[in-house]
Amino acid sequence: MADRSTPHKPTRERLTPEGITAFVNANPRWRFADNSFTCSIQFNTYMDGIAFVNRVADLAEAANHHPDLVVKWRKVDLSLTTHDAGGVTHLDIDLAGRIEELIGVAR
Repeated sequence: MADRSTPHKPTRERLTPEGITAFVNANPRWRFADNSFTCSIQFNTYMDGIAFVNRVADLAEAANHHPDLVVKWRKVDLSLTTHDAGGVTHLDIDLAGRIEELIGVAR
């Protein structure tokens, strides 16, 4: 994931195919499909998944960049894309990194 020691403002510029491949190769939990980065997270309980979704919502609101979330029994599916850019951008990579940090805490 991206180094968070130096603050930066992620851009809305669409990633190149090479940038998409590099992200997916470096982050095996994530896939690229339909102009989005997607992943599914399994939890021990339904309420663990709900707590995770609430933490993702806080991150998303702070970033003003909102993923699509689907809550299932003990599973949450996430999809990241920058709709106004028509594909994935550094905003999506940045939010994915923050979500990965949450996943480490949630486990």
